[in-house]
Amino acid sequence: MSQPRNFAITGVAGYIAPRHLKAIQDTGNRLVAATDPHDAVGILDRFAFDCRFFTEFERFDRHLEKLRRGPEAQRVHYVSVCSPNYLHDAHMRLALRVGANVICEKPLVINPWNLDALEELEHETGCRVSTVLQLRVHPQLVALRDRLKAESGKRHSVRLTYITARGGWYQVSWKGHDDRSGGIVTNIGIHFFDLVVWLFGPVRRSVVHLREAQRAAGVLELERADVQWYLSTESADLPFAPQPGVKTTFRSIAVDGQEVEFSEGFTDLHTRVYEEVLAGRGFGIAEARPSVELTAQIRAAALEAPTADAHPKVVARG
Repeated sequence: MSQPRNFAITGVAGYIAPRHLKAIQDTGNRLVAATDPHDAVGILDRFAFDCRFFTEFERFDRHLEKLRRGPEAQRVHYVSVCSPNYLHDAHMRLALRVGANVICEKPLVINPWNLDALEELEHETGCRVSTVLQLRVHPQLVALRDRLKAESGKRHSVRLTYITARGGWYQVSWKGHDDRSGGIVTNIGIHFFDLVVWLFGPVRRSVVHLREAQRAAGVLELERADVQWYLSTESADLPFAPQPGVKTTFRSIAVDGQEVEFSEGFTDLHTRVYEEVLAGRGFGIAEARPSVELTAQIRAAALEAPTADAHPKVVARG
């Protein structure tokens, strides 16, 4: 059995950090440093009592550099990046410079040109950047991909709907600012854009019908499928009455009119991703690039009126 590796984490007070903390623990590794400008981080006690915590990023940077220059057993081997999207690039570059590999939450970056500099730093440092594309390890979706590969040559019709209700806080936070989150298309949609490209091949054409702060819709022509997609954070768009804290999300992928069931099985996907990364099979910059490029194109696209069979409102409350 391999020796435990030392992890540090950025954005530890955020929403997604607990999944990373659990994955670090579940894979038998050790958390040694964490940072966040907010100090409501009592969750750390569920995972490590000897983790150094910093509210100032500069002190976190200095600590990682100090560990890098010390004994091998103390240096940081991986940095998990859970900070706001617009900080991912800077935090990954710090990790690479201190000789650590990276496991970064989605999206890897907001703008695709930042990927080139990260690739250069990978070559310079010998460290690797991996991202969390957890839908690629979801058992039902892996099975779907295997089935589709067996149907080579067939073209598919796909409807993708993702509605996840968010309250008024969302637009006030960094997530509601396009320059900090990439907007709904990047912050909410990037997993699903990655998924359809992974399932059906590269993008040939993209048309955008709707792009608002809380809704977006369009059509993708992929190598092996035509995809109608709809994203929303509006609770009124849910096909059921929302129950805060209980049921606030609706996910639907229909392939050739057949619903793909993948609503369950999300609990341990981050741990599965960590296992893949630690085994040398993580999803790197090359895997992340197509969806980063696509979401950037969608954000920049001029709107086109939808046709009768491609209305942006893919679902409605029954």
